[in-house]
Amino acid sequence: MPHTSQDEGYMQHALTLARESIGVASPNPQVSCVLVKNNQIIGEGAHRYDAYDHAEIVALKQAGESSRGATAYVTLEPCSHYGRTGPCADALIAAGIARAFIATEDPNSQVSGKGIAKLRASGIEVTLGLCQDEARAINDPFAKFIRTRTPLVTLKSALSRDGKIAPASHTQQPHWLTGPEARAEVHRLRHAHDALLAGIGTVLADDPLLTDRSGLTRRRPLLRVVLDAQLRTALNSRIVQTAQDDVLLFCSSSAPEKNRAALLAKNIRIEAAAESTPGQLDLAAVLHRMGELEILSVLIEAGSHLNSSFLSANLVDKVVLFNAPTELGEDAIPFAASGPTSDALENILQRTSHRQFAEDVCITGYLHDPWA
Repeated sequence: MPHTSQDEGYMQHALTLARESIGVASPNPQVSCVLVKNNQIIGEGAHRYDAYDHAEIVALKQAGESSRGATAYVTLEPCSHYGRTGPCADALIAAGIARAFIATEDPNSQVSGKGIAKLRASGIEVTLGLCQDEARAINDPFAKFIRTRTPLVTLKSALSRDGKIAPASHTQQPHWLTGPEARAEVHRLRHAHDALLAGIGTVLADDPLLTDRSGLTRRRPLLRVVLDAQLRTALNSRIVQTAQDDVLLFCSSSAPEKNRAALLAKNIRIEAAAESTPGQLDLAAVLHRMGELEILSVLIEAGSHLNSSFLSANLVDKVVLFNAPTELGEDAIPFAASGPTSDALENILQRTSHRQFAEDVCITGYLHDPWA
Protein backbone atom coordinates (compact mmCIF):
# COMPACT_ATOMS: atom_id res chain seq x y z
CA MET A 1 0.00 0.00 0.00
CA PRO A 2 1.58 3.33 -1.01
CA HIS A 3 2.04 6.01 1.61
CA THR A 4 1.64 9.79 1.45
CA SER A 5 3.60 12.62 3.02
CA GLN A 6 0.75 12.84 5.52
CA ASP A 7 1.29 9.21 6.49
CA GLU A 8 4.97 9.92 6.98
CA GLY A 9 4.10 12.90 9.16
CA TYR A 10 1.98 10.77 11.46
CA MET A 11 4.73 8.17 11.70
CA GLN A 12 7.26 10.88 12.52
CA HIS A 13 4.95 11.99 15.31
CA ALA A 14 4.86 8.40 16.56
CA LEU A 15 8.67 8.24 16.47
CA THR A 16 8.85 11.42 18.57
CA LEU A 17 6.57 9.80 21.16
CA ALA A 18 8.75 6.68 21.17
CA ARG A 19 11.89 8.72 21.76
CA GLU A 20 10.21 10.38 24.73
CA SER A 21 9.99 6.97 26.40
CA ILE A 22 13.80 6.75 26.72
CA GLY A 23 14.64 5.72 30.25
CA VAL A 24 11.15 4.52 31.18
CA ALA A 25 10.54 1.53 28.87
CA SER A 26 13.57 -0.74 29.44
CA PRO A 27 13.78 -3.74 29.53
CA ASN A 28 10.92 -3.55 27.03
CA PRO A 29 11.30 -1.82 23.66
CA GLN A 30 10.41 1.82 23.10
CA VAL A 31 7.15 1.71 21.13
CA SER A 32 4.48 4.26 20.29
CA CYS A 33 1.19 4.16 18.45
CA VAL A 34 -0.86 6.94 16.84
CA LEU A 35 -4.47 6.37 15.74
CA VAL A 36 -5.84 8.63 13.00
CA LYS A 37 -9.37 8.97 11.60
CA ASN A 38 -10.66 11.60 9.18
CA ASN A 39 -7.23 13.28 9.27
CA GLN A 40 -7.42 13.74 13.04
CA ILE A 41 -5.39 12.05 15.77
CA ILE A 42 -7.93 10.28 17.97
CA GLY A 43 -5.52 8.40 20.21
CA GLU A 44 -1.80 8.16 20.88
CA GLY A 45 0.53 6.66 23.39
CA ALA A 46 3.96 5.26 24.17
CA HIS A 47 4.88 2.30 26.32
CA ARG A 48 6.12 2.87 29.84
CA TYR A 49 7.20 -0.30 31.58
CA ASP A 50 5.69 0.51 34.98
CA ALA A 51 2.33 1.41 33.42
CA TYR A 52 2.05 -2.11 31.88
CA ASP A 53 -0.11 -1.08 28.89
CA HIS A 54 1.65 -1.31 25.55
CA ALA A 55 1.51 1.70 23.26
CA GLU A 56 -1.35 0.32 21.16
CA ILE A 57 -3.52 -0.19 24.23
CA VAL A 58 -2.84 3.35 25.49
CA ALA A 59 -3.90 4.76 22.11
CA LEU A 60 -6.98 2.50 21.84
CA LYS A 61 -8.18 3.50 25.31
CA GLN A 62 -7.97 7.15 24.29
CA ALA A 63 -9.80 6.60 21.03
CA GLY A 64 -12.56 4.34 22.39
CA GLU A 65 -15.24 3.45 19.85
CA SER A 66 -13.79 5.97 17.40
CA SER A 67 -10.98 3.53 16.63
CA ARG A 68 -13.26 1.54 14.32
CA GLY A 69 -12.13 2.28 10.77
CA ALA A 70 -9.07 4.22 11.92
CA THR A 71 -5.47 3.97 10.72
CA ALA A 72 -2.77 2.93 13.18
CA TYR A 73 0.82 4.16 12.92
CA VAL A 74 3.01 1.89 15.07
CA THR A 75 6.78 2.17 15.42
CA LEU A 76 7.31 -1.57 16.10
CA GLU A 77 5.30 -4.60 15.00
CA PRO A 78 2.37 -5.21 17.38
CA CYS A 79 3.04 -8.22 19.58
CA SER A 80 1.26 -11.49 18.84
CA HIS A 81 1.96 -13.36 22.07
CA TYR A 82 1.10 -13.23 25.75
CA GLY A 83 3.65 -11.72 28.12
CA ARG A 84 2.91 -9.25 30.90
CA THR A 85 -0.08 -8.23 28.75
CA GLY A 86 -2.15 -9.75 25.94
CA PRO A 87 -1.31 -9.53 22.23
CA CYS A 88 -1.60 -6.00 20.85
CA ALA A 89 -2.34 -7.38 17.37
CA ASP A 90 -5.51 -8.96 18.77
CA ALA A 91 -6.50 -5.67 20.43
CA LEU A 92 -6.11 -3.72 17.18
CA ILE A 93 -8.20 -6.31 15.35
CA ALA A 94 -10.94 -6.25 18.01
CA ALA A 95 -11.01 -2.44 17.88
CA GLY A 96 -11.77 -2.60 14.15
CA ILE A 97 -8.93 -0.55 12.71
CA ALA A 98 -8.88 -0.52 8.92
CA ARG A 99 -5.21 0.13 8.12
CA ALA A 100 -1.86 -0.12 9.84
CA PHE A 101 1.49 1.41 9.03
CA ILE A 102 4.26 -0.43 10.88
CA ALA A 103 7.76 1.02 10.86
CA THR A 104 9.65 -2.23 11.42
CA GLU A 105 9.08 -5.86 12.29
CA ASP A 106 9.80 -7.31 15.73
CA PRO A 107 13.52 -8.22 15.98
CA ASN A 108 12.66 -11.34 17.98
CA SER A 109 12.92 -14.13 15.39
CA GLN A 110 10.43 -16.25 17.33
CA VAL A 111 7.62 -13.73 16.89
CA SER A 112 8.76 -11.57 13.96
CA GLY A 113 6.06 -11.28 11.31
CA LYS A 114 3.38 -13.04 13.32
CA GLY A 115 1.69 -9.85 14.47
CA ILE A 116 1.66 -8.54 10.90
CA ALA A 117 0.26 -11.86 9.66
CA LYS A 118 -2.56 -11.68 12.22
CA LEU A 119 -3.52 -8.18 11.11
CA ARG A 120 -3.53 -9.11 7.43
CA ALA A 121 -5.48 -12.32 8.06
CA SER A 122 -8.21 -10.21 9.68
CA GLY A 123 -8.50 -7.98 6.60
CA ILE A 124 -6.48 -5.02 7.84
CA GLU A 125 -4.31 -3.37 5.19
CA VAL A 126 -0.73 -3.36 6.45
CA THR A 127 2.21 -1.35 5.15
CA LEU A 128 5.60 -2.27 6.57
CA GLY A 129 8.78 -0.19 6.51
CA LEU A 130 7.63 3.43 6.76
CA CYS A 131 10.51 5.31 8.49
CA GLN A 132 12.15 1.96 9.22
CA ASP A 133 15.73 3.19 9.76
CA GLU A 134 14.68 5.76 12.37
CA ALA A 135 12.44 3.26 14.14
CA ARG A 136 15.20 0.68 14.31
CA ALA A 137 17.72 3.16 15.68
CA ILE A 138 15.40 3.82 18.63
CA ASN A 139 15.32 0.13 19.50
CA ASP A 140 18.90 -0.93 18.71
CA PRO A 141 19.38 -2.03 22.35
CA PHE A 142 16.25 -4.18 22.36
CA ALA A 143 17.16 -5.74 19.01
CA LYS A 144 20.63 -6.71 20.25
CA PHE A 145 19.34 -7.99 23.57
CA ILE A 146 16.40 -10.02 22.28
CA ARG A 147 18.63 -11.79 19.75
CA THR A 148 21.71 -12.42 21.89
CA ARG A 149 20.67 -11.85 25.52
CA THR A 150 23.59 -9.46 25.84
CA PRO A 151 23.47 -5.64 25.86
CA LEU A 152 24.19 -3.30 22.99
CA VAL A 153 27.73 -2.01 23.63
CA THR A 154 28.46 1.63 22.81
CA LEU A 155 31.99 2.97 23.20
CA LYS A 156 32.11 6.71 23.91
CA SER A 157 35.26 8.78 23.98
CA ALA A 158 36.30 12.42 23.90
CA LEU A 159 39.35 13.00 21.72
CA SER A 160 41.83 15.75 21.03
CA ARG A 161 42.61 16.77 17.48
CA ASP A 162 45.62 14.45 17.58
CA GLY A 163 43.62 11.43 18.79
CA LYS A 164 44.46 11.53 22.51
CA ILE A 165 42.11 11.17 25.47
CA ALA A 166 44.08 12.81 28.30
CA PRO A 167 47.41 14.47 29.10
CA ALA A 168 50.33 12.22 29.92
CA SER A 169 49.84 12.82 33.64
CA HIS A 170 46.98 14.39 35.54
CA THR A 171 45.59 14.32 39.07
CA GLN A 172 42.11 13.39 40.21
CA GLN A 173 40.76 16.60 38.75
CA PRO A 174 38.52 16.68 35.67
CA HIS A 175 40.36 17.38 32.45
CA TRP A 176 37.73 18.57 30.01
CA LEU A 177 38.59 18.19 26.34
CA THR A 178 35.14 19.15 25.13
CA GLY A 179 32.92 22.11 25.89
CA PRO A 180 29.75 22.29 28.02
CA GLU A 181 27.44 21.59 25.08
CA ALA A 182 29.17 18.30 24.29
CA ARG A 183 29.29 17.34 27.97
CA ALA A 184 25.54 17.92 28.26
CA GLU A 185 25.06 15.59 25.31
CA VAL A 186 27.12 12.94 27.11
CA HIS A 187 24.66 13.02 30.00
CA ARG A 188 21.76 12.61 27.57
CA LEU A 189 23.68 9.66 26.15
CA ARG A 190 24.08 8.20 29.64
CA HIS A 191 20.36 8.68 30.20
CA ALA A 192 19.64 6.54 27.12
CA HIS A 193 21.61 3.59 28.54
CA ASP A 194 20.88 1.08 31.27
CA ALA A 195 24.49 0.86 32.44
CA LEU A 196 27.74 2.81 32.34
CA LEU A 197 31.01 0.84 32.39
CA ALA A 198 34.52 1.98 33.27
CA GLY A 199 37.77 0.33 34.27
CA ILE A 200 39.59 0.59 37.57
CA GLY A 201 42.28 2.69 35.87
CA THR A 202 39.74 5.41 35.10
CA VAL A 203 38.31 5.27 38.63
CA LEU A 204 41.76 5.60 40.23
CA ALA A 205 42.95 8.33 37.87
CA ASP A 206 39.84 10.51 37.65
CA ASP A 207 37.64 9.63 40.66
CA PRO A 208 34.51 10.00 38.49
CA LEU A 209 30.89 9.85 39.64
CA LEU A 210 29.73 7.99 36.50
CA THR A 211 26.17 9.23 37.02
CA ASP A 212 23.34 10.38 34.75
CA ARG A 213 23.01 14.09 35.44
CA SER A 214 20.75 14.86 32.48
CA GLY A 215 17.83 15.67 34.76
CA LEU A 216 15.59 13.44 32.64
CA THR A 217 13.24 10.86 34.11
CA ARG A 218 14.40 7.27 34.25
CA ARG A 219 12.62 4.18 35.61
CA ARG A 220 15.62 2.51 37.24
CA PRO A 221 18.94 4.01 38.26
CA LEU A 222 21.84 3.97 35.85
CA LEU A 223 23.90 0.93 36.82
CA ARG A 224 27.50 2.04 37.38
CA VAL A 225 29.82 -0.85 36.52
CA VAL A 226 33.55 -0.97 37.22
CA LEU A 227 35.89 -3.72 36.09
CA ASP A 228 38.14 -4.03 39.13
CA ALA A 229 39.92 -7.39 39.19
CA GLN A 230 41.60 -6.88 42.58
CA LEU A 231 38.95 -4.60 44.14
CA ARG A 232 41.20 -1.57 44.33
CA THR A 233 38.32 0.92 44.28
CA ALA A 234 38.94 3.28 47.20
CA LEU A 235 36.38 3.49 49.98
CA ASN A 236 36.56 7.30 49.87
CA SER A 237 36.07 7.46 46.08
CA ARG A 238 33.08 9.39 44.86
CA ILE A 239 31.52 6.32 43.25
CA VAL A 240 31.58 4.46 46.59
CA GLN A 241 30.47 7.45 48.63
CA THR A 242 27.41 7.95 46.42
CA ALA A 243 26.47 4.27 45.98
CA GLN A 244 22.82 3.36 46.51
CA ASP A 245 22.73 -0.22 45.26
CA ASP A 246 23.59 1.14 41.80
CA VAL A 247 27.33 0.29 41.74
CA LEU A 248 28.48 -3.13 40.56
CA LEU A 249 32.14 -4.16 40.67
CA PHE A 250 33.29 -7.17 38.65
CA CYS A 251 36.37 -8.75 40.15
CA SER A 252 38.60 -11.80 39.95
CA SER A 253 38.08 -14.75 42.27
CA SER A 254 41.55 -13.95 43.64
CA ALA A 255 40.55 -10.46 44.83
CA PRO A 256 41.55 -9.82 48.47
CA GLU A 257 38.78 -10.81 50.85
CA LYS A 258 39.40 -7.79 53.10
CA ASN A 259 38.78 -5.47 50.14
CA ARG A 260 35.56 -7.32 49.31
CA ALA A 261 34.27 -7.09 52.88
CA ALA A 262 35.04 -3.37 53.14
CA LEU A 263 33.26 -2.57 49.87
CA LEU A 264 30.26 -4.74 50.68
CA ALA A 265 29.86 -2.77 53.90
CA LYS A 266 29.49 0.35 51.72
CA ASN A 267 26.53 -1.12 49.78
CA ILE A 268 28.66 -1.98 46.75
CA ARG A 269 27.53 -4.95 44.70
CA ILE A 270 30.38 -7.31 43.85
CA GLU A 271 30.44 -10.26 41.47
CA ALA A 272 33.32 -12.48 40.44
CA ALA A 273 33.89 -12.87 36.72
CA ALA A 274 35.91 -15.40 34.77
CA GLU A 275 39.35 -14.38 33.57
CA SER A 276 40.39 -14.52 29.92
CA THR A 277 44.05 -14.42 30.98
CA PRO A 278 45.51 -14.17 34.49
CA GLY A 279 44.48 -10.84 35.96
CA GLN A 280 42.27 -9.92 32.98
CA LEU A 281 38.51 -10.26 33.30
CA ASP A 282 36.64 -12.01 30.50
CA LEU A 283 34.73 -9.15 28.88
CA ALA A 284 32.28 -11.44 27.06
CA ALA A 285 31.44 -13.11 30.38
CA VAL A 286 30.85 -9.70 31.97
CA LEU A 287 28.44 -8.74 29.17
CA HIS A 288 26.67 -12.08 29.46
CA ARG A 289 26.09 -11.47 33.17
CA MET A 290 24.82 -7.96 32.47
CA GLY A 291 22.33 -9.48 30.05
CA GLU A 292 21.12 -11.77 32.82
CA LEU A 293 20.46 -8.61 34.84
CA GLU A 294 18.26 -7.34 31.94
CA ILE A 295 20.71 -4.61 30.99
CA LEU A 296 19.82 -3.83 27.37
CA SER A 297 22.50 -1.22 26.75
CA VAL A 298 25.88 -0.35 28.20
CA LEU A 299 27.93 2.78 27.56
CA ILE A 300 31.70 2.34 27.89
CA GLU A 301 33.54 5.39 29.20
CA ALA A 302 36.97 3.98 29.73
CA GLY A 303 40.65 4.56 29.28
CA SER A 304 43.12 3.52 26.65
CA HIS A 305 43.57 -0.11 27.78
CA LEU A 306 39.91 -0.98 28.18
CA ASN A 307 39.02 0.70 24.87
CA SER A 308 41.65 -1.48 23.25
CA SER A 309 40.42 -4.64 25.00
CA PHE A 310 36.78 -4.20 23.96
CA LEU A 311 37.70 -3.38 20.37
CA SER A 312 40.19 -6.25 20.11
CA ALA A 313 37.56 -8.67 21.40
CA ASN A 314 35.13 -7.39 18.74
CA LEU A 315 32.54 -6.61 21.42
CA VAL A 316 31.73 -3.00 20.47
CA ASP A 317 28.56 -2.45 18.46
CA LYS A 318 28.41 1.32 18.28
CA VAL A 319 30.95 4.13 18.63
CA VAL A 320 30.41 7.75 19.67
CA LEU A 321 33.46 10.02 19.36
CA PHE A 322 33.51 13.65 20.47
CA ASN A 323 36.33 15.39 18.63
CA ALA A 324 37.67 18.56 20.24
CA PRO A 325 39.90 21.15 18.51
CA THR A 326 42.55 20.91 21.26
CA GLU A 327 45.88 19.13 20.70
CA LEU A 328 47.51 17.25 23.60
CA GLY A 329 50.83 16.25 22.06
CA GLU A 330 52.76 13.10 21.33
CA ASP A 331 53.20 12.04 24.98
CA ALA A 332 49.49 12.20 25.81
CA ILE A 333 47.40 9.07 26.39
CA PRO A 334 46.16 7.53 23.11
CA PHE A 335 42.57 6.52 22.39
CA ALA A 336 43.53 2.84 22.47
CA ALA A 337 46.68 1.27 23.91
CA SER A 338 46.85 -1.07 20.93
CA GLY A 339 44.68 -1.67 17.91
CA PRO A 340 43.08 1.04 15.78
CA THR A 341 43.69 4.74 16.18
CA SER A 342 40.59 6.88 16.42
CA ASP A 343 41.07 7.92 12.77
CA ALA A 344 41.32 4.30 11.65
CA LEU A 345 38.22 3.43 13.64
CA GLU A 346 36.23 6.25 12.07
CA ASN A 347 37.14 4.92 8.63
CA ILE A 348 35.54 1.52 9.26
CA LEU A 349 32.35 2.74 10.90
CA GLN A 350 29.07 2.14 9.07
CA ARG A 351 25.97 4.37 8.99
CA THR A 352 27.90 7.33 10.35
CA SER A 353 26.35 10.63 11.37
CA HIS A 354 27.91 13.93 12.42
CA ARG A 355 26.64 16.55 14.84
CA GLN A 356 28.19 19.82 15.97
CA PHE A 357 28.27 20.91 19.62
CA ALA A 358 29.83 24.37 19.60
CA GLU A 359 33.48 23.72 18.61
CA ASP A 360 33.24 19.95 19.11
CA VAL A 361 32.17 17.43 16.46
CA CYS A 362 30.40 14.22 17.45
CA ILE A 363 30.77 11.26 15.10
CA THR A 364 28.47 8.26 15.62
CA GLY A 365 28.68 4.99 13.72
CA TYR A 366 28.27 1.24 13.92
CA LEU A 367 30.68 -1.68 13.91
CA HIS A 368 27.83 -4.22 14.09
CA ASP A 369 24.21 -3.91 12.99
CA PRO A 370 22.11 -5.07 15.97
CA TRP A 371 19.26 -5.91 13.59
CA ALA A 372 21.33 -7.98 11.15
